[in-house]
Amino acid sequence: MSGFVDYSIIIILWGFLMIMFMAIGGFFMFRKFLKRLPKEDGKSIMDWEEYYMEKSQYMWETEDKELLEELVSPVPELFRDIARHKIASKIGEIALKREMSAINQEVVIEGYILATPKRDHKFLRKKLKEKNIQVAPYEHLFIMAKEDYTPDWEKRMENNNKKKKSEL
Repeated sequence: MSGFVDYSIIIILWGFLMIMFMAIGGFFMFRKFLKRLPKEDGKSIMDWEEYYMEKSQYMWETEDKELLEELVSPVPELFRDIARHKIASKIGEIALKREMSAINQEVVIEGYILATPKRDHKFLRKKLKEKNIQVAPYEHLFIMAKEDYTPDWEKRMENNNKKKKSEL
């Protein structure tokens, strides 16, 4: 009888483990599904990311690609491609909206700040210090950051820039 009880406990634990793994996987699949839903403009978040990647692909210089690689290096290898894609698309979006002919270091750093949650900014500050890059020009972006940027980040940034100009 005790052998039957031991096996039933193992089976019950195995069942709970499988349910837990399915719930975790379902959560991430649902998040991906939400990103694929079209917004008011008819395109999804992922469609816009692809658009900005395609349009800005020719604008990248070797040094800027290397800087992006350094910035995504702390991301676990399993998720690094996704992080790189998301950050690079935000960088491309900024460059295209400013009608730039090439992506530069300033846009890479600004795009990284806008594309990543606040918890990643500590690493960015450390990396910029290592590379002797001034953090001061980006301080307003760090201050604006919450846990994550809201969809109206452009308006907030414009308002912040207007305030800075009026103070001067």
